[in-house]
Amino acid sequence: MAGKFELYKDKAGEFRFRLKASNGQVILASEGYKQQAGAMNGINSVKKNAQLDGRFDRREGKNGSHRFNLLAGNGQVIGTSESYKTAAARDNGIRSVMKNAPDAKIVEI
Repeated sequence: MAGKFELYKDKAGEFRFRLKASNGQVILASEGYKQQAGAMNGINSVKKNAQLDGRFDRREGKNGSHRFNLLAGNGQVIGTSESYKTAAARDNGIRSVMKNAPDAKIVEI
């Protein structure tokens, strides 16, 4: 089973997407968009930018947790990861986004 983007409307009425790996785990989540077209543009940007390692902004929290943001060419955050306990786990999450995003199907839920 390949990865997939889930496109949905949140409780506030904004459109969001999340990228799930083939095992069903969420590996990247978006901000809210006012219009569905904005969320679709975000998905297309993830597909494009996920192949560029330099677009992943790796972060370490004060509590020792690890996260990453995927950035567009203009530096804007396209998506954010979950929190990981180790840098190695975070880097595995990045590799999963790189692997799953390009060919992931889009499913509206």
